[in-house]
Order: sequence, then C-alpha cells, then structure tokens
Amino acid sequence: MAGNPDFNQILSTTLNNYRDTLVDNIFKANVLLDHLNTKGRVVVETGGASIVEPVLFADSGTAAVYAGFDTITTTMADGISAAQYEWKQIAAGISISGIEEAKNRGKEQVIKLLNAKITQAEGSLQALMNQQLFTGSGATTNFFGIDTIAGTTGNTVGGIDGATETWWNPTVTNIGGALTLLNMAEAYNDASKGNDVPDIIVTTQTQYQKYEALLTPNVRYQDVAKANAGFQNLMFKSTPVVFDKIATSGRMSFLNTKYLKLTGMAGNWFTTTPFQQGIVNGKDARYAAILAYGALTCSNRDRQATLTGLT
Repeated sequence: MAGNPDFNQILSTTLNNYRDTLVDNIFKANVLLDHLNTKGRVVVETGGASIVEPVLFADSGTAAVYAGFDTITTTMADGISAAQYEWKQIAAGISISGIEEAKNRGKEQVIKLLNAKITQAEGSLQALMNQQLFTGSGATTNFFGIDTIAGTTGNTVGGIDGATETWWNPTVTNIGGALTLLNMAEAYNDASKGNDVPDIIVTTQTQYQKYEALLTPNVRYQDVAKANAGFQNLMFKSTPVVFDKIATSGRMSFLNTKYLKLTGMAGNWFTTTPFQQGIVNGKDARYAAILAYGALTCSNRDRQATLTGLT
C-alpha cells in the first residue's frame, strides 16, 4: 500500500475537493474572522510585490464658497498617501506515515484517516489565523494584528511611521483601572466621525463580563446575526461587543472594519499541494500542505481605538 503511487492522486484530489469547506470552516470558527468575512472585508488580489492601500489623510482643499465669476480652485492639495503591506505566508502540513497507511489498508480506510488529518490541520489554521489577527506584530513573518494596528501609536505600520505622521495613529488610552461606560463612550467617540463609527468592539472574556455587569439589569440587547452565528455579544450603542479568549489581557478594541481588510493572494489562498510519497528527508510518509499568502491591512488607523490597562 505504501508503495502505491495512485494513492497520491486519490489523497490529493480528496484534499483539494475539501478546500472550499476548509476555508468556510476557518472563517466561521472565530468571531473576528467571521465578522471580517460577513462584512466583505476578506478579499483576494492577483498579487504584486506588496499590498498597497490608498490612504486619505486630508481633504483636497478645493472646496470654497464663491460668487459669479470668482476663480474656482482646481489645484488639489497633497492629501493622499499609500500604505504598503508585505505578503505573509501561512502553512499547515498534512502527513500520513507509512505505518499509518499500512494499518488503514484500503481506499476507504485511508480516506477516513486523511479526513482526520485534515480536521487536525484545519484546527491549527483556525488558531493560527486568529492569533495573527489579534497579536501579530507585523515583524518578520508575522501579520499586522489589531493589537499593533489599533492598539499602539508612534510605530510604523504599512510603511508609514506614526511617530512623524501623527495622523497615522489610533487613539490608545491607558485606563489603569476598572472599565466604565464613560471609558467606552470616549473611545467609541474618538474612533468616530459623524456616522462613520466602529462596527465591532473586541475584548477579553473578563472585560466582556465586566461590561455585562455595567448594564442595567434585564437589559441585554444583542446583534442577532452574531448570535445566530453562535457568538455571544452585547450591544454598545449600535455596535456589538464580543470576546475572544486569545485577546490580549486588559484590552478592549473599537474597530471600524471599513478600513481593515484581510487580503489573500489569488492562486495561493488556502491552496493545497499534491501529496508526495516516498522517503522524504529520511521519513517514510506521504506529505501535502495547505498554503495561504496574505495580510491584514489598514487604510485608516485614526478610525480605530483601544482601551488598555483595564483591570
């Protein structure tokens, strides 16, 4: 059985056919991934050296009142820049050892074994993607996560240095104490401009429970779509508050995902490699991998806010 090359084709086809289900399961597993996906913030681009996001940091300067034959200003100010994000790579390997295959002789048994291996890899990818979206530093092989994009100031994100370009900073407030509704209102308003407001507030289980305790007894409004997707939530103003156990302790982030995108590379977005069989690196096994190239990008950090130091 271990020497049967036809099994590489069978396993590769089975894995490839599962791809759409794999992607669907990954994006439904965790609340932030699900939110980005349902809001249409997950996109696939053809590629390029980097991901470029236009950034508007000032208006054109051409709007003015006038009368009769007054001159109308047509020379626009330089108010548009661009943030550039490097492609990052994620992979999960799938392997079936020679002895595992021998113990599961027959096509049906090997497919059952493969399905178990896929489920294992799927769980690993769910956890890794979620971790990267929350705590990725942007350094080396890491994504930029919301802790960095929405929870730090004076740093470089997308090639723009917030230390010199002060407009390229979120509002970060170190509370150093217990959560209050006033804290939340200030952060929400700091990240808002007119009707352009945060559309999700993410925090830890501890802070979520503290927010729940601040609410009027018996008044517990929910976002129905989030609840139907299996995610606990409570409303603050018109925005759902959710929690994730991987969220950084003592933080609550107010995100406007209109300016956040999870961008994948076409042809390399949770794609699967064919299985290869033989003695690979001295190991008797069949190997395949699930690969994803992408990044979390932001085009407006000023519309994000984070409370830190919550006890």
